[in-house]
Amino acid sequence: MSIRINPEKCIGCSKCVNVCPGSLIELSERKAYMRYPKDCWGCVSCVKECPKGAIDFFLGADIGGNGSTMHVVSEGDLLQWKIHKYDGTQKVIEINRKNANRY
Repeated sequence: MSIRINPEKCIGCSKCVNVCPGSLIELSERKAYMRYPKDCWGCVSCVKECPKGAIDFFLGADIGGNGSTMHVVSEGDLLQWKIHKYDGTQKVIEINRKNANRY
C-alpha cells in the first residue's frame, strides 16, 4: 500500500473519496479508509486534497524514499509537502499553487 489514512486526523470531508481515480477510498462512520490497499496507484491525489494532513504517502525504497512518509498541508495558495524521513528528520518543500503550472 502506498498511502496510510490516520483515522484520528480524518474529519470525514470526503475530498479524498471524490478524487481517488481508482474509487478505492470510502467513508465509514465519517472516517476515510482504503477498501483495497493493494490496488492503490500511488497517484497522491488524496494526499494533496486532504485538508487535515490525515493521509500519508509511503515513499518506498523503489522511488528513493527508503521508508519515509509524506503528507501535504494546504494554506491558501501555498502547499507544504512535509517529508518525514526514516532517520527522524523532516524536509518541507513549499509550492505556490498560483505559480506551480505557469509556463
